[in-house]
Amino acid sequence: MARQARNATVIVVGLGRFGSALAEELYAEGHEVMGIDTDEDLVQRCSEFLTFAEVCDATNIDTLTQLGVGHATHAVVAIGDSLQASILTTANLSELGVTDIWAKALTLQHGRILERVGAHNIVFPEGDAGRRVAHRISSKVAEYVELDEGFVLAELTVPYAYVGSTVQECALRETYGVSVVCHKPLGGTFEVTTGNTVLGEKDLILVAGPEDAIERFAQMSRE
Repeated sequence: MARQARNATVIVVGLGRFGSALAEELYAEGHEVMGIDTDEDLVQRCSEFLTFAEVCDATNIDTLTQLGVGHATHAVVAIGDSLQASILTTANLSELGVTDIWAKALTLQHGRILERVGAHNIVFPEGDAGRRVAHRISSKVAEYVELDEGFVLAELTVPYAYVGSTVQECALRETYGVSVVCHKPLGGTFEVTTGNTVLGEKDLILVAGPEDAIERFAQMSRE
């Protein structure tokens, strides 16, 4: 069966431990992934889970222009060995009009500079951050934690279709195979849900279930 991409191409610049983990997860989910690095060996090693693999210097905006990077919906700057390259690459992506730029930062100061030059989201990677960010990019999940292999906990906004309904009326377990663990009303704190809990328009919900079920449900989350 042919593999089908669900989303626009995601650019991953820097294919070290963090970048390669993120790129592999995005590719496994069915997304088009362009991987860029100056290290030919790294690019070759990651080529099996890259739709497009490029050995080039992303600090050169002309090179990125030739690759058509500006047409991508998302980009991740995962460069970890050079602050200068990280900052210049982020600035280039911003100048080319990429609308959703995620950038890996090593320090708070580094993160602040990345924000100033155009990054929309700053990541301070540790542990399984690559997988978590991949799921946050590819769906409307606000937070994502893998509790066990294939079983996850995700935080997201209530989909429009269920606003004003009780948890029992939503029948999410029957329809999607997921369960609402708790919810957070606008301006409030997280509360344990019951079948009679009414889900508000701007509530956050914490949902648990198998990874594929969570991903299907997350696609309903509003823009």
